[in-house]
Amino acid sequence: MVLGLSLPTFALLHVLLSLVGIFAGLVVMGGLVSGRLIRGWTGIFLVTTILTNATGFFFPFAKLLPSHILGGLSLLILPFALYALYGKHLEGGWRRVFVIASAVTLYFNVFVLVVQLFSKFPLLIATAPTQKEPPFAATQLVVLVIMVVLGRAAVRGFGTAAPAAATART
Repeated sequence: MVLGLSLPTFALLHVLLSLVGIFAGLVVMGGLVSGRLIRGWTGIFLVTTILTNATGFFFPFAKLLPSHILGGLSLLILPFALYALYGKHLEGGWRRVFVIASAVTLYFNVFVLVVQLFSKFPLLIATAPTQKEPPFAATQLVVLVIMVVLGRAAVRGFGTAAPAAATART
């Protein structure tokens, strides 16, 4: 039992939070690339990302895993995004802080998703049984490149935009 839920139910909740957070994060990044902050999706992204990272520490584990390290780093970075958005209202350089913190935490969640996919799906397990093989490394490299390009585009689209940039409510 974890937080009153069976382990499979808790794992399902964690995975659903993660997938919603990743999807919402991609929507948010798309908005930022186009110079818009989509507030509703941004809230969903931030809340589900925090919950995903926090709930990851409730699983029983015998050793510290990369997912724990990335989850911990995310939980250290997310307060900067929250402060930039809600405390500083994206004024000045806080726009860029928000965009970068959002991009980095989204990347961490996608990185962990790829790790999980390569550890759960037989076809992917067969291509990289120890996750040290070229298919795994190539996949993670492609994810990294995509996220860096997306993050840079978001900084250019929103991170340096004038404070009067469009803000969507949806």
